[in-house]
This record gives sequence, C-alpha cells and structure tokens, in this order.
Amino acid sequence: MSNAAALWLTVVALGLYHGLNPAMGWPLAVANGMTDRRAGSLLATMLPLGGGHFAAMAVVLAPFAMLGWYMEWNRAIRLVSGAAVLLFGLFRLVSRRHPRAMARIPPRRLALWSFVMATAHGAGLMLVPFMLGLCAAPVDAPAPEDAGHAAVMAFLARANLGTAVAVAAVHSLAALVAGIAMALLVYRYLGLRFLRLAWLDLDHVWGASLVVAGAAGMLLAA
Repeated sequence: MSNAAALWLTVVALGLYHGLNPAMGWPLAVANGMTDRRAGSLLATMLPLGGGHFAAMAVVLAPFAMLGWYMEWNRAIRLVSGAAVLLFGLFRLVSRRHPRAMARIPPRRLALWSFVMATAHGAGLMLVPFMLGLCAAPVDAPAPEDAGHAAVMAFLARANLGTAVAVAAVHSLAALVAGIAMALLVYRYLGLRFLRLAWLDLDHVWGASLVVAGAAGMLLAA
C-alpha cells in the first residue's frame, strides 16, 4: 500500500471514529427522532451536525495547508504539528473541563454546536499531520523556467488548499455515515436502555487517540 493510500485510509478511519463517538452528537439525533417518532427527524439532525463538523475540520486544516507553500520547511512543520497534537492529547487526558460556551448554544443551532464541540475536542487538529503528509506528495507543478518561483508557489498553495478541503470532506462524510448508522441502530433496535447500560466516558479515549495521532504524524514526518 502506498503512503498516500495509507494516509487517506487513516483520514477515513478517524472520520468513522469521530462519527461513532457520542460526543460528536448522534445522541441528539436519536433524541429528536424519538421525540418526533420518525426517522426523518434523526436524519434532519445529523445533516447540520455533519456540516458543523466539516467546518471545524476545514477551519483548522486550511491554515496548515497554506504553510505547505514553504516546501523546504515541510518536515519541520509536520514534526511541530504532530507534537502539538500529542501535547493537546496529553492536556485532554489531564483536563476534564469543557468550554462553558457549549452549554450556552441553543439546541436548534446544531451546526454551530457541532463546530464548537469538534473544535474544543481538537478533532481537526488530529487530522493535521496526515493532511500535511498528503500535501507533501509530489504535485505536477509548472516548470520554474516557464512560470517563475512565485507562480509555482501559488500553484502549490492552491493544490494544498484543495487537499485540505478534500481531507475535511472525506473525513466528515465518514463521520456522518458512522453517526447516522449508530443513531439509526439505537433508534430502531437498541433503544435508550442501551445508552444507559453501555454509555462510556470517552474523554480519556479521545485524549489517548490524540496522543497516538500526534506520535504517528511525527513518525511519518521523520
């Protein structure tokens, strides 16, 4: 398997993991579906949650992609970003507090809630090392003698920004599919009793996954 394929599979796997994590919002979809007694309400809830998650990914990934302009600093940037993810994961393991702003968001503003939740948990930050690895892949840029250094840098910037949007989109789609599947499973078959019996506090799991993602990003850049 090529390095690029492995990175894309990681992006998808992290999306599935985010989607299955109840902290990303699928219990809200179950609650709305059961309140209205129709699956359509469940799906209507998941779509803005997915949109908010995509926005949170894109806002974090795009600035890092722009750093890809400076290709001579690519390895250093990837190492620093991996270390930042790892340190944030350690912080999440130690600190259990959540931003108070999330409690002030009205329940109907699902996209905003999803954006804030994913940002506060460092969901987008988790993807940065892998996105930078994809940005570092060879690009069919114009020859310097034809376009000049500035034009080549502009071309690479557009390519990297496109990669950032693609990573955010693929990841968010995987998260949305996983979230809808989990919400439908609970809504149709498992019921609320499952949530009471099987609810897990995933804060430590999330923090550990950030540490693993950061370490993996640093190893790939080394």
